[in-house]
Amino acid sequence: MGETDGIDFEIIELLFFAYRDFISDPDAILDKSGFGRAHHRVVHFVNREPGLTVAALLDTLKITKQSLARVLKQLIDSGYIAQVAGPEDRRQRRLFPTERGRELALALARPQSCRIDHAMEGLGESGRAAVKTFLSGMINPVTRGAADDQDDTIEGKER
Repeated sequence: MGETDGIDFEIIELLFFAYRDFISDPDAILDKSGFGRAHHRVVHFVNREPGLTVAALLDTLKITKQSLARVLKQLIDSGYIAQVAGPEDRRQRRLFPTERGRELALALARPQSCRIDHAMEGLGESGRAAVKTFLSGMINPVTRGAADDQDDTIEGKER
């Protein structure tokens, strides 16, 4: 192939294959409902943070209102997400998973969690910490805020 200018093709390809397989189980589940990966992301983040505002979700996903509107409408109309006006500002829209939405989020996360558990076998806490450091390092520092917020939620810190 010649000069590669320091490109780490091995890691790049491992990331491609890992992502392909990581998302394959949820894709199969979503396909049965006529949903796709955008639906998965919305259900995931709304389930992880019930009461999330539409504005915060847009910021987390880094997508346009137009892109979110279609997906969100389908999830609301199908009974997976409930949209409630904010208590102080009625224009603010807060999103909550319905019981059906929570079940879907968990069904999508279970096979992914199994893949993660399998990949982490034998790594111990230091290996897990190294994986988290690596994945965090892959996130663009400019858009890192949402991931930092998730770290706070995961570690039980108040947001």
